[in-house]
Amino acid sequence: MAYQKGEGKSVVIALGGNALGNTPQEQLKLVENTASHIIDMVADGINVVVSHGNGPQVGMISNAFAEASAHDSSIPEMPFPECGAMSQGYIGYQLSQALLGELKKRSILRSTACVITQTVVYPEDPAFQHPTKPVGPFLSEEEAKKRAEETGMTFAEDAGRGWRMMVASPQPQRIVELDAIKDLMDDGYIVIAAGGGGVPVIERDDSYHGIPAVIDKDRTSAKLAADFKADMLVILTAVEKVAINFNTPEQMDIDVMSVADARRYIEEGQFAPGSMLPKVQACIEYLTAYPQGKALITSLEHAAEGLAGKTGTIITAS
Repeated sequence: MAYQKGEGKSVVIALGGNALGNTPQEQLKLVENTASHIIDMVADGINVVVSHGNGPQVGMISNAFAEASAHDSSIPEMPFPECGAMSQGYIGYQLSQALLGELKKRSILRSTACVITQTVVYPEDPAFQHPTKPVGPFLSEEEAKKRAEETGMTFAEDAGRGWRMMVASPQPQRIVELDAIKDLMDDGYIVIAAGGGGVPVIERDDSYHGIPAVIDKDRTSAKLAADFKADMLVILTAVEKVAINFNTPEQMDIDVMSVADARRYIEEGQFAPGSMLPKVQACIEYLTAYPQGKALITSLEHAAEGLAGKTGTIITAS
């Protein structure tokens, strides 16, 4: 049997944290379910690039090195960009393993490729003056202040649930490995890339330098999808559809909305910051850059149905 290339649409899928879990053990269980839904799309001939979040994972890696270094001076502290690259590596490994297993079960002759991705950001981005992106586990105030002294990182209370490390969340400007990702997808590989939004780097002296930050993975996914003109950006989250008046008696699920509708709802404060708001904003950015595309927001379990137009919230340029 010949190697099978996808002949259908190209889709960038941004996986939410609910598809990965918070620990390597939990993630191992969840990625099998995630892989099954992704391969449903591949079986329909769709070319897929998968991106994913890494908030819990990169924080876990960073905190582990900080804790170990504090107790043993022979263990070096790990720079935060390297922690981001490590998280891309092990999440990509587990996703790839699960996807390959699902492909083998279905006798689909496709393979995977994991691309450790760098994303260029501007050093003058105002986000660096106000770190707001929570990463890692929840800590007590005492633990957080101790970690801040040990690492020099910023910690703050996160929505009354405890203290977490805060890093800047600058805007993605350019994906360094874009051509490699596109070429691999065109050759039929299921590409895992731009994990955690990519490792943030700045350009200086004709080279790239990692910088402590976490880029919103949905926005990098939107940038990726727009740059190689993907037919669709799919953002998978915990809910089946976007809603207005969420969690009230007047809640209304949205089947289809235009960019203009989405902007109006944002002005009305319909979408929660740190939850649905950045997902809708990412869709707007993708469609503004590539109006011919479509964006879909839905849950992992409804991804295949959403691509078939049976559920989820579709966002269009007009």
